[in-house]
Amino acid sequence: MASFHVEFKELSPSEFFYRYREIAGYSNPTRAFYQTVKELVENALDACDSHGILPNVKVEISEVDVEKLHYMITVEDNGIGVSPKHVPKAFGQVLYGSKYKLRQTRGIFGLGVTMAILYGQITTGKPVTIITRPIRSKYRWFFKIRVDIKKNRPIILRKEAWKEDKREYGTRVSIVIEGDWFKAKNRIYEYIKRTAIATPYAEIVLKDPQGRTFHYPRRTTNLPPIPKETKPHPHGVDVEMLKALISATKTSNLLEFLTKTFQNIGEKTAIEFLKYAHLNPNTKPSKLTMSNLSSLAKKLKEYPFKPPKGNSLSPLGEEIITVGLKNVLEPEFVTAVSRKPSAYSGHPFIIEVGIAYGGKIPVKDHPQLYRFANKIPLLYDEKACVTWKVVSEVNWKNYNIEFPAPLVIFVHICSTKIPFKGIGKESIADVSEIEKEIRRALREAARKLRKHVERKRREEEAIEKIIAIAKYIPEISKSLAELSRTLKSKGVPPKEIENTLYSLLEVKAHKMGLKNINIKQIVKGKRRTMRQPQSKQGGKQLNLLQFI
Repeated sequence: MASFHVEFKELSPSEFFYRYREIAGYSNPTRAFYQTVKELVENALDACDSHGILPNVKVEISEVDVEKLHYMITVEDNGIGVSPKHVPKAFGQVLYGSKYKLRQTRGIFGLGVTMAILYGQITTGKPVTIITRPIRSKYRWFFKIRVDIKKNRPIILRKEAWKEDKREYGTRVSIVIEGDWFKAKNRIYEYIKRTAIATPYAEIVLKDPQGRTFHYPRRTTNLPPIPKETKPHPHGVDVEMLKALISATKTSNLLEFLTKTFQNIGEKTAIEFLKYAHLNPNTKPSKLTMSNLSSLAKKLKEYPFKPPKGNSLSPLGEEIITVGLKNVLEPEFVTAVSRKPSAYSGHPFIIEVGIAYGGKIPVKDHPQLYRFANKIPLLYDEKACVTWKVVSEVNWKNYNIEFPAPLVIFVHICSTKIPFKGIGKESIADVSEIEKEIRRALREAARKLRKHVERKRREEEAIEKIIAIAKYIPEISKSLAELSRTLKSKGVPPKEIENTLYSLLEVKAHKMGLKNINIKQIVKGKRRTMRQPQSKQGGKQLNLLQFI
């Protein structure tokens, strides 16, 4: 007789991701290299700007064993540091961290650095090294840690501390991984470049295995607002969240529970809602049955509460986006739009769009899309992202842009809950509210671009007319000099007439908005640039010789 015995087994979180590391972005040595750098840099930036510190981030990649594709990745920051009591679990336990709060942070899953450490341990057998000095601590701490995959617990191999007088705080993390540098390097260069665009308030240095250094200096000291922790919005709750909130509350009745647990619910609103939900305000939350909880969750989603507040978010803002795009891409035109807070399923979000055009931007057959989520560049799965869908649907001819063209589109979404399509966090799902906001922001920025292109075209036409006239000035000056001669007078010298005509033409050009033009030099064929009128986008320069 056949046996029907089935054996069941429990997997720890670290063992699960050890077996299925592909879903966390560690599918091959190339992707894993990029993912490790990404996770370390994000943690470093969050340790700084989320606490009002201007970031200084150093990334160093060095060879350990080229034949085995072993590389050490070290990232150092000047952030708040990590308390020594939290270091082991923060770096040696999957799904442990400081980001499980209702406020915007770069990481949300608690995998990040620990997953990179786990990957390094799996592929090279090397432990992670952490050196940290928390703010207000006199000691710098050193740890060497492994992950106990079976138990999802840290194994401390070494721990020591020493006293320091220098006021230098922050954290330095070194991980040895198996990675294909030569296939991954372009992605890493691009990731660092785009990070510098989104964080022009940071000083970022990358040193690669060949000894080359890429330095992105700080261009502004303005930081984005620090996000505040907030209460959940009633539109974002479900039955399980209600159960958890009720088990944690110390309130004595439903009226008090609603006003103290959720944002945007005052006493008046709570009373009106409870009437709508047919619930007694004096009922103890703990007395609600599963049927009551299911009904309450449904009613909370239906009732027209005010949208969630945006103070839990940290948008970059138009100024920072503009500075970042100008600093790294050096375009001739740049603009940015930061929308007001919106919400989907009770989660607040803000959409920001920047457009950079011309200058040193390479000409391509399509818009170059730079996607960001909570200040993180998204480099993979571009065409699966809702931002690609919106950008690709735009008819750019309506904005006077014909491809090939030098055009970069910057799209940033910040939210307490980014609707990623997968745990790799590289593409954003098609949420209708988010799609609408991206489209509105993009159209607003594109209209500003259209005005710039139209103004530039008018200026080019004006310059062509002025240069066409200027070409005849030497001949006209000679003819006028001949006419000015009489029997008793030698007349006016041709050079004097020529200079006068040039001056008159420059006055005319000035009235047309073309400043600092030297028409005499232009006609002689000398290279000369003129400055366009000052606008919100700043002064631009245009070479006049292209119109001769």
